[in-house]
Amino acid sequence: MIDQPLPNVDGPVRPAPSTRFVLLVSLAVTVLLYAIPFGRFLARPFLILSTLVHEMGHGVTALLLGGSFLRFRMWADASGVAELDLEGFGRIREGLALAGGLVGPAVAAAVLFALGRTGRGARACLTGVGVFLVLIEVFLVRNLFGFFFVGSLAAICLLTAGKGTPRAAQWVVVFLAVQLSLSVFSRSDYLFTPVARTTEGNFPSDVSRMAEALFLPYWFWGALCGMFSLAVLLYGVRLYWGPTAPRSAPHI
Repeated sequence: MIDQPLPNVDGPVRPAPSTRFVLLVSLAVTVLLYAIPFGRFLARPFLILSTLVHEMGHGVTALLLGGSFLRFRMWADASGVAELDLEGFGRIREGLALAGGLVGPAVAAAVLFALGRTGRGARACLTGVGVFLVLIEVFLVRNLFGFFFVGSLAAICLLTAGKGTPRAAQWVVVFLAVQLSLSVFSRSDYLFTPVARTTEGNFPSDVSRMAEALFLPYWFWGALCGMFSLAVLLYGVRLYWGPTAPRSAPHI
């Protein structure tokens, strides 16, 4: 057997140019949506998507902390409500459950960016999201619009994962990540308002309730959640755009 020199694979491995191309095109399409006539109407489902992720952030955080996620409703005006049972929660756990929704879109976008680096990872991501949405549909959604929206999104995720190519899955995952990233900025005003306006009426906002539970002004908690969201989002983009961990050459 003749020994052949091995390629140098000890250094960082850059993502394929096509992977970065997916992100750049997703950004360009997003800008175009908000520049063309009726573009904002076409982009409205992605605004509603951020509401879904926001409310799921509340629910999942509450479950992780030992509470209960009772039901979920959302409406076409992009408002939504997650009803939680936080009985026995102290002030800190209640505050964390409230913060979970505020940082939810940024955390979700970072996860999508991390898994969207490869077609295989994107496919696995869409499968997991699709199954999660089906469970939400069955056990939590309690109004017609929410049922339609969550069901449609679950179908898109599962069909793309099962029938689409790995590259198609990557396009979908990265595009959704970009939309959630945009919502971190476009809906940042909610971090600094004491009132949440929904189809069912006005309620104390998440940051207002955090202020009641944890003291300090509501704008302090809004700013803290905003900075955390920005840091998580930048980390997710860095994972997607930057090099992977070094690989060692195989031993022969």
